[in-house]
Amino acid sequence: MSTSTFTVGGMTCDHCVSSVTEAVGKIDGVDSVDVELESGLVTLESDTEIEIDTDAFTAAIERAGYEVTS
Repeated sequence: MSTSTFTVGGMTCDHCVSSVTEAVGKIDGVDSVDVELESGLVTLESDTEIEIDTDAFTAAIERAGYEVTS
């Protein structure tokens, strides 16, 4: 199992959480998504040992209208 955590800026409500969850849930290899609105933390889990593609994550977040801050 592999876990990756990122910080996303621009989320202000539960709709934002849903949008981010949906966007990154479509990335190859992502099996679960946990989004914490207050902290902006987005944690992705994969059943494989391969880490989630950071570029794919960033692109999905930007398409959804948010920004990766770390």
